[in-house]
Amino acid sequence: MGVRVERVVTSGTFALDGGQWAVDNNVWLVGDDEEVLVIDAAHDQGAILRAVGSRRVTAIVCTHGHNDHVNVAVEVAAATETEIALHPADLMLWAQEYDQLRPDIDIADSTAFEVAGTRLEVMHTPGHSPGGVCLYARELGVLFSGDTLFQGGPGATGRSFSDFDTIISSIRGRLLRLPPETVVHTGHGDDTTIGAERAGFGR
Repeated sequence: MGVRVERVVTSGTFALDGGQWAVDNNVWLVGDDEEVLVIDAAHDQGAILRAVGSRRVTAIVCTHGHNDHVNVAVEVAAATETEIALHPADLMLWAQEYDQLRPDIDIADSTAFEVAGTRLEVMHTPGHSPGGVCLYARELGVLFSGDTLFQGGPGATGRSFSDFDTIISSIRGRLLRLPPETVVHTGHGDDTTIGAERAGFGR
């Protein structure tokens, strides 16, 4: 089979600022029968590894540093002998989960990952967190938006290290400029499209 996108839904706890919330996370796998890229290794190492199967994992990319998006990244990386990528502006969030470890790869705007002949480009979209990123696979017509953009609007702000005006600027200035038919695979919940969200933003 050719390149494909797979979703694994995992459940656990998001913890920040002294609070805890039960959450379901979308873990995204992009690849073919030979190799796969993992986006946001959350909550359930076993479920992710079962989805990976015998494939080579090219990297684990974290869209941001909140614990519910990274909390089994180290374990999955060890099991698959791969590297973890995170934007360095979120290291303070990462450290709340892994205070003695550091990601292997510092990513930045326009960093690219290749898997199964497909290019995924990093778009730095701060607001939900300072180092929040999305991954855009132009050839597939899909965007992996992490917690930057959801069906119906932006990701949450109001907690430490987040900022509403910044996330709106990221969405308007970067994401809504993508083709309207682009499918948005979110960090939680259902898919949407750039066109649907552009309409919601009055554009």
